[in-house]
This record gives sequence, C-alpha cells and structure tokens, in this order.
Amino acid sequence: MGHLIAIVGNAGVGKTTLARILCQRLGLTSGLEQHAERPFQALFAAQGARYALANQVDYLLVRAEQELAIRRGPRPGVVDGGLEVDFHVFTRQFRQAGKLDAAEYELCARLYATLRELLPPPDLIIHLTAPLEVVAARHRRRNRSLEIAGAADLADLAALLEAWLAEAPPERLLAIDASADDPTFAAALEIIAARLGEL
Repeated sequence: MGHLIAIVGNAGVGKTTLARILCQRLGLTSGLEQHAERPFQALFAAQGARYALANQVDYLLVRAEQELAIRRGPRPGVVDGGLEVDFHVFTRQFRQAGKLDAAEYELCARLYATLRELLPPPDLIIHLTAPLEVVAARHRRRNRSLEIAGAADLADLAALLEAWLAEAPPERLLAIDASADDPTFAAALEIIAARLGEL
C-alpha cells in the first residue's frame, strides 16, 4: 500500500508547486487539485450557492478517489490540499460565507466522515507556513483563470486551517516555512526527503 503525503496551507502558498516538485524529484504519484477540470467549479464561481453543494460533493469524492489510487499503487503519493483541506477548510468556509446551508453542510460532513473512516488518514502532513501578506501577494500573482477563494477569504482560510491542524496528530506533521520567495523549494527538499525516508 502506497504512503500518502498531504501538502496543506493557505490558498496560494505553494502547495501545488511543491507537490509537482516532489513528484519530479522523488518519483511520487500525484493527486493534484483540478480547479479547471472539475464539472462544477466554473458554475460555482459564476453562480455561487446554487452549485456549492454539487461542487463540494464532487471535490470530496475526487479527493477520496485520488487517495484510493495512491493507496493501491506501489509508490508513495502526494496531494495538494486533499480531503482534509477540502472539508475542514473550504467546506467550512463556504458554510460560514452562506454558500452552503446547514443541511448541505451536514451532508458534506457525513460524506467526509464516511470517506475518512474507509480510507486511512495521510501518513505525513506537510504544512506550508507563511505570513498572510506573503500569501496574499502570491495569491495575486498566480492569476488563475478560475479562482474560488478570493483575497478577502485568506484570513478565514488560515484560521480554519489552524483549527484543524491543532487536532491533527503532531507526529504526522512537518511544518515548512514557505515565507522565502523560493519557487523551487530548494531549502525544504532535503528536510522533506529525510522525513519521507522515515516512512
């Protein structure tokens, strides 16, 4: 069974960039965010609450499918965000923002709980940290054609992420300071590779 590594952090901090680098350098299997490929993302971005539930159900399922493929494979795999971030951060933020009502949020919570009961949690959680102003600057620079989380959401996302991480098993956490403008993550790769070797 392949080990699962989840890279977590605020929107724009560098999760996908680091995941791609780890796949290239260490030969990991990838399970990347599919913001442009998912069927409800553009509809959600354009029409908000009408497609929020469909979007979140789709994302929770596709993240579980990515994990299942990694677990069944021969090599470790990495996800950028993953099931935990899509539920504990984004689904909760959409509920706080009124894009999901109470019943819709509860449906997502049931789905997440069932999926996590059937799938083991990540073996390693790499937490990319950076001050909010650094994250906001990167978020502006990435200039995605389809963006669900806006600059105004970053503080809320950071608070939700910290609340979830406070409950995560500390032995599975690896915090990486991503404050420096280092798109190759050169300073962090040796630390991450050593930790992956321990798995």
